[in-house]
Amino acid sequence: MSADLSDIRSVGPRIRMRMPQLTPLEASVVETVLSLRDFNDATALKDIATQTGVSEAMVVKITKKLGFAGYREFRSALAQYRQLPTTEMHQELSPGDTSEQIIRKVFQTATQALEETLSIIDIGAFDRAADLIHHAWQRDFYGIGGSAQIARDVAHKFLRIGVRTSVHDDAHMMLMSAALLGEGDVAIAFSHSGNTVAVIEALQLARRNGAGTIAVTNYNSSPLAQHADVVLCSTAQGSPLMGENAAARIAQLNILDAVFVAVAQRDYEAAEANLQKTMSAVTSKRKDKFS
Repeated sequence: MSADLSDIRSVGPRIRMRMPQLTPLEASVVETVLSLRDFNDATALKDIATQTGVSEAMVVKITKKLGFAGYREFRSALAQYRQLPTTEMHQELSPGDTSEQIIRKVFQTATQALEETLSIIDIGAFDRAADLIHHAWQRDFYGIGGSAQIARDVAHKFLRIGVRTSVHDDAHMMLMSAALLGEGDVAIAFSHSGNTVAVIEALQLARRNGAGTIAVTNYNSSPLAQHADVVLCSTAQGSPLMGENAAARIAQLNILDAVFVAVAQRDYEAAEANLQKTMSAVTSKRKDKFS
């Protein structure tokens, strides 16, 4: 099946999202191609085969596994993608960077993650996620480590408008939560890689019990995504120093910010009233330095 090339910004993200489906050798070929500075719309198939040490047939097979019709479509799409201004934004941090360079690289990587995530967002999935959360009786969030922090941030936003959620970051607690969910409830699982076993097992159990399931991940073909009714996918390039999910975390927070607004919109009067209540409740905890 040919890749959707309606938005050229999505080319890089779609390649990265399919990388987990490739064998180590196939992934090595793709990484080599992506690292070629002189790759362009005229780069011959035989040249790629020679530089990567595989047959021309293998290169064509890999491009098809990445979702392209063949090498020519892959070459054209990648060449166009690499001409985009945002493509040059991601630059690895190095020990010799100045403070100015560090700031610029970090901000540019985040900007690229936001731009490319915007290009691949599935509006249908977005609307289904908002509907599931809005109509749910019980909303349980699952995440480990950095993903748990995203879950807590989202839970805080929802509480402001009266949408109550529970966050679980322990494997046993997640399974206990999932065991009690059923029809009319929803489980939202956060995992950058989509490979976190504890989160996958909890989402599987919640789904078996009839609850709606949502996955927030960087890879739409990951094991976690395969067990979700709805997948909200971010995209970001990893960084050895900042961590694999640093930029993806920013993209995921923005996706969920949009979901939060969509849920509030579904019952705007109630959301507005609850927002006033929760804001008033914490007003006394704020100190006016001019008082």
